Amino acid sequence: MSVDQPIREFLADLASEASTPGGGSAAAVIGAMGAALVSMVCRLTIGRKGYEAVDAELAAVLEEAEALRARLTDMARADVEAYTAVLAAYQRPKDTPEQAVARTDAVQTALRGATEVPIACARASAAVVALARRAAEKGNRTAAGDAAAGACAAHAALRASALNVHANAARMTDRAYANAALGELEVLLADAALRVEEVWQLLTARS
Repeated sequence: MSVDQPIREFLADLASEASTPGGGSAAAVIGAMGAALVSMVCRLTIGRKGYEAVDAELAAVLEEAEALRARLTDMARADVEAYTAVLAAYQRPKDTPEQAVARTDAVQTALRGATEVPIACARASAAVVALARRAAEKGNRTAAGDAAAGACAAHAALRASALNVHANAARMTDRAYANAALGELEVLLADAALRVEEVWQLLTARS
């Protein structure tokens, strides 16, 4: 897949019987959309009358959001590559003891790579949620709903990424690494859930 392909083409690929792109790529794109919404709110705030006091802060938020958008967009392809590597490892021959050992090692290496991509996506998505919280609170009030939408999108991306981490971690023999990844996920999920709820309360209190 190409990160530059039209959205209709990406969705058609996603809906096809092909195994890639899949949930991991979708999560990355959704997270990138959340970051894009944060960027939009920042741009609708910076330089506007009445928001001079938050110009510098929102400029910093914008810079972070744009960096995360680029990173998450690239992860859509990285997820495909990681999944392809797992499939290739499982397809290695195992007719002799030596081949079987080599195949097992290859599978475990590929699974670790396929876990690192979604955990990175989860981290980036959690960071977007945090930025969306700031944008919703201090950004242009007329665009606060867009910041909230960005928080919800990034939260969905985080949870979708977590599912892939769990799926791969369950097949890993390196339990120390797997458990560390799962433990980090729990922290990211708990923190993001609180921030999304804060955004929701903030927006509903204004209505």
